[in-house]
Amino acid sequence: MGKLIVIEGTDSSGKQTQAELLYEKYKKMGKKVMKVTFPNYESPSSAPVKMYLNGQFGKNVGEVNTYAVSTMFAVDRYASFKTIWEEFYKDGGIIISDRYTTSNMVHQASKMDDKGEKDGYLEWLTDLEYEKMGIPKPDMVVFLNMPTQMAYKLMEKRKNKITGEDKKDIHENDREYMQKSHDNACYIANKYSWKEIMCVKDGELKTIDEIGNEVLRVCEELSR
Repeated sequence: MGKLIVIEGTDSSGKQTQAELLYEKYKKMGKKVMKVTFPNYESPSSAPVKMYLNGQFGKNVGEVNTYAVSTMFAVDRYASFKTIWEEFYKDGGIIISDRYTTSNMVHQASKMDDKGEKDGYLEWLTDLEYEKMGIPKPDMVVFLNMPTQMAYKLMEKRKNKITGEDKKDIHENDREYMQKSHDNACYIANKYSWKEIMCVKDGELKTIDEIGNEVLRVCEELSR
Protein backbone atom coordinates (compact mmCIF):
# COMPACT_ATOMS: atom_id res chain seq x y z
CA MET A 1 0.00 0.00 0.00
CA GLY A 2 1.17 3.52 -0.76
CA LYS A 3 1.09 6.75 1.21
CA LEU A 4 -1.41 9.60 1.10
CA ILE A 5 -0.16 13.11 1.92
CA VAL A 6 -2.76 15.87 2.09
CA ILE A 7 -1.92 19.57 1.79
CA GLU A 8 -4.68 21.43 3.64
CA GLY A 9 -5.51 24.97 4.68
CA THR A 10 -8.11 27.69 4.40
CA ASP A 11 -8.66 29.80 1.27
CA SER A 12 -5.53 31.41 -0.27
CA SER A 13 -3.13 29.49 1.97
CA GLY A 14 -1.20 28.19 -1.06
CA LYS A 15 -2.39 24.57 -1.05
CA GLN A 16 -2.26 24.16 -4.82
CA THR A 17 1.18 25.74 -5.10
CA GLN A 18 2.69 23.70 -2.28
CA ALA A 19 1.15 20.44 -3.47
CA GLU A 20 2.64 21.02 -6.92
CA LEU A 21 6.05 21.94 -5.46
CA LEU A 22 6.15 18.83 -3.29
CA TYR A 23 5.12 16.69 -6.26
CA GLU A 24 7.94 18.12 -8.40
CA LYS A 25 10.51 17.64 -5.61
CA TYR A 26 9.45 14.03 -5.10
CA LYS A 27 9.66 13.35 -8.84
CA LYS A 28 13.22 14.70 -8.92
CA MET A 29 14.05 12.46 -5.96
CA GLY A 30 12.90 9.47 -8.01
CA LYS A 31 9.86 8.68 -5.91
CA LYS A 32 6.77 7.02 -7.37
CA VAL A 33 4.35 9.90 -6.96
CA MET A 34 1.04 11.25 -8.28
CA LYS A 35 -0.77 14.52 -7.54
CA VAL A 36 -4.56 14.84 -7.25
CA THR A 37 -6.78 17.86 -6.55
CA PHE A 38 -10.20 18.23 -4.95
CA PRO A 39 -12.78 19.09 -6.01
CA ASN A 40 -11.91 17.46 -9.32
CA TYR A 41 -13.46 20.10 -11.57
CA GLU A 42 -12.52 18.09 -14.69
CA SER A 43 -14.84 15.26 -13.65
CA PRO A 44 -18.64 15.05 -14.01
CA SER A 45 -18.65 13.98 -10.35
CA SER A 46 -17.98 17.59 -9.32
CA ALA A 47 -21.16 18.98 -10.91
CA PRO A 48 -23.17 19.25 -7.65
CA VAL A 49 -20.13 20.82 -5.93
CA LYS A 50 -19.96 23.50 -8.63
CA MET A 51 -23.67 24.18 -8.18
CA TYR A 52 -23.17 24.59 -4.43
CA LEU A 53 -20.16 26.90 -4.73
CA ASN A 54 -21.94 29.00 -7.38
CA GLY A 55 -24.81 29.56 -4.95
CA GLN A 56 -27.47 27.49 -6.70
CA PHE A 57 -28.53 25.78 -3.46
CA GLY A 58 -28.43 29.02 -1.47
CA LYS A 59 -26.55 32.30 -1.71
CA ASN A 60 -25.32 32.10 1.89
CA VAL A 61 -23.24 29.20 3.23
CA GLY A 62 -25.44 28.87 6.30
CA GLU A 63 -28.55 28.18 4.21
CA VAL A 64 -27.34 24.92 2.72
CA ASN A 65 -27.62 21.55 4.49
CA THR A 66 -24.14 20.68 5.75
CA TYR A 67 -24.61 16.93 5.44
CA ALA A 68 -25.95 17.17 1.89
CA VAL A 69 -23.03 19.33 0.79
CA SER A 70 -20.51 17.06 2.51
CA THR A 71 -21.91 14.07 0.65
CA MET A 72 -21.51 15.87 -2.68
CA PHE A 73 -17.82 16.49 -1.99
CA ALA A 74 -17.40 12.91 -0.73
CA VAL A 75 -18.82 11.40 -3.93
CA ASP A 76 -16.36 13.47 -5.97
CA ARG A 77 -13.47 12.06 -3.92
CA TYR A 78 -14.78 8.50 -4.24
CA ALA A 79 -15.06 8.88 -8.02
CA SER A 80 -11.49 10.19 -8.22
CA PHE A 81 -10.14 7.32 -6.10
CA LYS A 82 -11.91 4.62 -8.11
CA THR A 83 -11.14 5.99 -11.57
CA ILE A 84 -7.78 7.74 -11.23
CA TRP A 85 -5.49 6.73 -8.37
CA GLU A 86 -6.66 3.56 -6.59
CA GLU A 87 -4.38 1.19 -8.54
CA PHE A 88 -1.37 3.53 -8.26
CA TYR A 89 -1.90 3.91 -4.52
CA LYS A 90 -2.36 0.18 -3.89
CA ASP A 91 0.80 -0.49 -5.91
CA GLY A 92 2.87 1.50 -3.42
CA GLY A 93 2.71 4.97 -4.93
CA ILE A 94 2.71 8.23 -3.01
CA ILE A 95 -0.40 10.37 -3.52
CA ILE A 96 -0.10 14.11 -2.89
CA SER A 97 -3.57 15.57 -2.52
CA ASP A 98 -4.42 19.25 -2.81
CA ARG A 99 -7.33 19.16 -0.31
CA TYR A 100 -9.28 16.05 0.68
CA THR A 101 -11.90 14.94 3.24
CA THR A 102 -10.03 17.34 5.51
CA SER A 103 -11.46 20.29 3.54
CA ASN A 104 -14.99 19.31 4.53
CA MET A 105 -13.75 19.12 8.10
CA VAL A 106 -12.38 22.66 7.82
CA HIS A 107 -15.18 24.35 5.91
CA GLN A 108 -18.38 22.51 6.81
CA ALA A 109 -17.71 21.98 10.52
CA SER A 110 -17.03 25.71 10.81
CA LYS A 111 -20.80 26.25 10.45
CA MET A 112 -21.29 24.60 13.86
CA ASP A 113 -20.67 26.64 16.99
CA ASP A 114 -21.60 23.89 19.44
CA LYS A 115 -18.56 21.68 20.13
CA GLY A 116 -20.67 18.56 20.61
CA GLU A 117 -22.42 19.10 17.28
CA LYS A 118 -19.08 19.82 15.58
CA ASP A 119 -17.39 16.70 16.94
CA GLY A 120 -20.45 14.61 16.04
CA TYR A 121 -20.27 15.87 12.47
CA LEU A 122 -16.54 15.10 12.25
CA GLU A 123 -17.16 11.53 13.40
CA TRP A 124 -19.99 11.15 10.86
CA LEU A 125 -17.83 12.50 8.02
CA THR A 126 -14.75 10.39 8.67
CA ASP A 127 -16.91 7.28 9.09
CA LEU A 128 -18.73 8.03 5.81
CA GLU A 129 -15.60 8.50 3.72
CA TYR A 130 -12.95 6.29 5.30
CA GLU A 131 -15.13 3.43 6.52
CA LYS A 132 -18.35 3.27 4.50
CA MET A 133 -17.01 4.59 1.17
CA GLY A 134 -13.61 3.04 1.76
CA ILE A 135 -11.38 5.80 0.44
CA PRO A 136 -7.93 5.95 2.07
CA LYS A 137 -7.29 7.77 5.31
CA PRO A 138 -4.37 10.23 5.02
CA ASP A 139 -1.00 9.17 6.38
CA MET A 140 -0.15 12.82 6.91
CA VAL A 141 -2.02 16.12 6.74
CA VAL A 142 0.06 19.28 6.34
CA PHE A 143 -1.91 22.30 7.53
CA LEU A 144 -0.87 25.62 5.99
CA ASN A 145 -1.93 28.16 8.60
CA MET A 146 -2.69 31.43 6.79
CA PRO A 147 -4.23 34.21 8.94
CA THR A 148 -7.57 35.35 7.53
CA GLN A 149 -6.60 38.99 6.96
CA MET A 150 -3.59 37.98 4.89
CA ALA A 151 -5.67 35.39 3.03
CA TYR A 152 -8.21 37.98 2.02
CA LYS A 153 -5.52 40.29 0.63
CA LEU A 154 -4.16 37.42 -1.46
CA MET A 155 -7.64 36.34 -2.56
CA GLU A 156 -8.43 39.77 -3.99
CA LYS A 157 -5.78 39.13 -6.65
CA ARG A 158 -7.04 35.63 -7.49
CA LYS A 159 -9.66 34.54 -10.00
CA ASN A 160 -12.45 32.04 -9.35
CA LYS A 161 -11.20 28.48 -9.92
CA ILE A 162 -14.47 27.35 -11.50
CA THR A 163 -15.22 30.28 -13.82
CA GLY A 164 -11.82 31.94 -14.23
CA GLU A 165 -13.50 35.26 -13.45
CA ASP A 166 -13.01 37.76 -10.62
CA LYS A 167 -16.31 36.70 -9.00
CA LYS A 168 -15.78 34.78 -5.75
CA ASP A 169 -17.66 31.65 -4.66
CA ILE A 170 -20.05 31.68 -1.69
CA HIS A 171 -17.24 30.70 0.70
CA GLU A 172 -14.89 33.44 -0.44
CA ASN A 173 -17.57 36.14 -0.38
CA ASP A 174 -18.28 35.72 3.33
CA ARG A 175 -15.53 37.22 5.52
CA GLU A 176 -17.13 36.07 8.77
CA TYR A 177 -17.33 32.53 7.41
CA MET A 178 -13.67 32.67 6.35
CA GLN A 179 -12.63 33.67 9.89
CA LYS A 180 -14.75 30.90 11.40
CA SER A 181 -13.21 28.43 8.96
CA HIS A 182 -9.72 29.47 10.04
CA ASP A 183 -10.59 29.19 13.73
CA ASN A 184 -12.17 25.81 13.09
CA ALA A 185 -9.15 24.63 11.06
CA CYS A 186 -6.85 25.45 13.98
CA TYR A 187 -9.13 23.47 16.32
CA ILE A 188 -9.19 20.47 13.99
CA ALA A 189 -5.45 20.57 13.27
CA ASN A 190 -4.84 20.26 16.99
CA LYS A 191 -7.55 17.61 17.49
CA TYR A 192 -6.19 15.35 14.74
CA SER A 193 -2.47 16.17 15.16
CA TRP A 194 -1.96 17.65 11.72
CA LYS A 195 1.48 19.02 10.87
CA GLU A 196 1.09 22.79 11.12
CA ILE A 197 3.15 25.25 9.10
CA MET A 198 2.74 28.96 9.74
CA CYS A 199 2.62 30.95 6.49
CA VAL A 200 3.27 34.31 8.15
CA LYS A 201 6.17 35.28 10.44
CA ASP A 202 6.37 38.61 12.30
CA GLY A 203 3.53 39.96 10.19
CA GLU A 204 5.25 39.15 6.90
CA LEU A 205 4.25 36.47 4.43
CA LYS A 206 6.90 33.76 4.09
CA THR A 207 8.18 33.05 0.59
CA ILE A 208 6.85 30.11 -1.38
CA ASP A 209 10.25 28.43 -1.11
CA GLU A 210 10.44 28.94 2.66
CA ILE A 211 7.06 27.30 3.14
CA GLY A 212 7.92 24.62 0.59
CA ASN A 213 11.08 23.65 2.45
CA GLU A 214 9.09 23.25 5.66
CA VAL A 215 6.49 21.13 3.84
CA LEU A 216 9.19 18.82 2.48
CA ARG A 217 10.83 18.52 5.88
CA VAL A 218 7.66 17.38 7.66
CA CYS A 219 6.64 15.06 4.80
CA GLU A 220 10.00 13.34 4.85
CA GLU A 221 9.11 12.12 8.36
CA LEU A 222 6.96 9.49 6.61
CA SER A 223 10.12 7.93 5.15
CA ARG A 224 11.85 7.49 8.49
